[in-house]
Amino acid sequence: MFRTCLEDCEKSGCVGEMCFQHCKFSSDGKPIDGPWYLQEPLYQKWKQWDCRSDCRYHCMIAREEQRWKLGGKPIKYHGKWPFQRVYAIQEPAAVVFSAISLAIQFHGWLSFFILLNYKLPLRPDKKTYYEYTGLLHIYAILAMNFWFWSAVCHTRDVELTEKLDYSSAAALVGFSFILTILRTFDVRDEASRVMVAAPLIAFVMTHILYLNFYKLDYGNSVYESLISYPELFSYRFVLVSFITNPDLFAGLNTKVCMAMGVANLLIWGVWAGVTSHPSRWKVWLFNVGGTIALLLEIYDFPPYKGFIDAHALWHAANIPLAYISWSFVRDDAVFRTSTLLKKTK
Repeated sequence: MFRTCLEDCEKSGCVGEMCFQHCKFSSDGKPIDGPWYLQEPLYQKWKQWDCRSDCRYHCMIAREEQRWKLGGKPIKYHGKWPFQRVYAIQEPAAVVFSAISLAIQFHGWLSFFILLNYKLPLRPDKKTYYEYTGLLHIYAILAMNFWFWSAVCHTRDVELTEKLDYSSAAALVGFSFILTILRTFDVRDEASRVMVAAPLIAFVMTHILYLNFYKLDYGNSVYESLISYPELFSYRFVLVSFITNPDLFAGLNTKVCMAMGVANLLIWGVWAGVTSHPSRWKVWLFNVGGTIALLLEIYDFPPYKGFIDAHALWHAANIPLAYISWSFVRDDAVFRTSTLLKKTK
């Protein structure tokens, strides 16, 4: 039914009584845009809805309406659930939640900057006492970059936006792994930091080049749950999920990110268990909240009313996790600064 509708639409340019201007073709097969006053303005052409994509969408909606009338459940089309578009936005709920996460990341970064530069004492050379300031500034930029492209990709997932989304995700999970090692092992010497970071940066860059110029490996978006907050999740939960449902983690990109993510889990879990850090309880709070968020990705379900599915709720769950994450960073900055000041006295 769906394929028949799609074939008919591409020939006639219509789905039912709805017809599309850009589905009209000349005798040589070139699209006819029609007179200038019927064409979309330039500022709206970013949507890139062509004949085939519009036919796919409206045939999908028509098919789902028929299934609903017959009591059937929604099914995936081309690997994706049927979402209702809002002003050409493919997944409006995920876009909104991604935008909020972006705002929370910016707020967390700004509050971290204000804390270090205006509330905590500075060294005589006007530098901060906190040894991970520069690394966390880089982390914040990568995190905001990831959430920005996540919002863009869920707005319109063409090849370019998907590459930017996956590349920014890989960059963030790789840098998170570096930051995890440097912080938990208290690596403060610059030469040692370079020795740790250089091979990991080379590996992540190679992986990003692979995604962009060899194969865009879709896999599953579960790995995103390990990107921004690698200390959040129970490693036993991830390992059990991997064993019971290996297809969930299929794809090279997911395997790479999962490998670094599980390593993050183990490192942060051990660190939280042996440290005397006053805010270590927040790491355990991350584990609980992150596990709940990961459940939303594993137990996938179709979008409610065509708008909110499990992945959209995962985006929503990341909002409080982002706030807690930056709260821990601020506490860590205060703790490390006070510790270093005591040593200098």
